[in-house]
Amino acid sequence: MTTDSLPPDGAQPGDFQSLQYTRPFVLDDGESKSLHFTQGELQSRMRLDRPWRLELDYTRTMMGFLLFNRAPAHIGMIGLGGGSLAKFCHRHLRASRMTVLEINPHVLALRHDFRVPDDDARFQVIAADGAMYLHTQAPRYEVLLVDGFDHDGQPAALCTQRFYDDCFAALPAGGVLVVNLHYEHPDYPVLLGRISRSFSGNAVEIMSAEKSNSIVFARKGAAISPRALSLPGSLAGLDAEARAELKPELARMLWEMKSLEPDGDAWEGHLRPCLTPGPGLKGQTA
Repeated sequence: MTTDSLPPDGAQPGDFQSLQYTRPFVLDDGESKSLHFTQGELQSRMRLDRPWRLELDYTRTMMGFLLFNRAPAHIGMIGLGGGSLAKFCHRHLRASRMTVLEINPHVLALRHDFRVPDDDARFQVIAADGAMYLHTQAPRYEVLLVDGFDHDGQPAALCTQRFYDDCFAALPAGGVLVVNLHYEHPDYPVLLGRISRSFSGNAVEIMSAEKSNSIVFARKGAAISPRALSLPGSLAGLDAEARAELKPELARMLWEMKSLEPDGDAWEGHLRPCLTPGPGLKGQTA
C-alpha cells in the first residue's frame, strides 16, 4: 500500500496528525532486521534471507488457529508491525484472503523495509483504527488475529468489552479470535475475563514457549474440544517448509489443551484453572 491509498482522514508520516503516534526504529545486524519502539521491547524480527519465517515464538503460537481452521477464507489482523504473520500467511495459506489493519503511519512507512507484500487480490493493508473499523464497518473474518501494540503496550481501545464484543460479531459460527496478550500486564486477568464474557467462556489461553506472551484462542459457537483437533489435518495444506516450522509448536499446543481435559471426559472448552500446569500453559478462570 502506498500513501496514495491511505484514506483522506488517515495520518501520514510527516503530517500533524502523525505526531500522536510513536515512530519505531529499525536495527539491522546483517542477518536480520528488528522493529522496536523502545530499547527494551522487541516488536518484530525478520531474517533477511527468509523474510517470511516466524522468528518470534509467540507468532508460531498464534498460528495455532490452524488447529481450528486450516484454510480460512478470510483472515483479519489488527496490528501490522514488521509483518511476520502477514508474510507467513500470504506465502503459505494460498487459499486465504487477508486484510491487515494498522493505525500507526510510521509503521506503515516501513512496510517495504520489512518486505511486506504489495496489495493484491488476496492481501490488503488498510490504514485504520482497528477497534473503530470493527465497530463501524462490520467486517467478516473466519479468523481474526489481534496483535496491536505500541510503546505503552496494548492500546486501551483494543482491550475494552465493546472491542471483544465487536470481535465476536465479526466472526461467523465456528470463527476463531486469536489475541496476543502480555502475561505480566497488571490487567491481564481483567482482559481474560472480557474475552471470556464475549465468547461465553469458549476460550483457552496458551503461554508462548518463552512465557512472556499469552495467546488466547476464543471460538464462536462450537465448543473448543481437544478431541476434535487434528495435528496432521491442521498441517495438511502446508508445504514442507511451513510444516517443519509449525509442527513442534502446534503439537505442544495440542498436548497442553488435552492436558486440561478432566478424567478423559469431553472438555467444555472454557477458560479453566490448570491445577498441574505443564510447560508453557496457564489456565485461569475468568
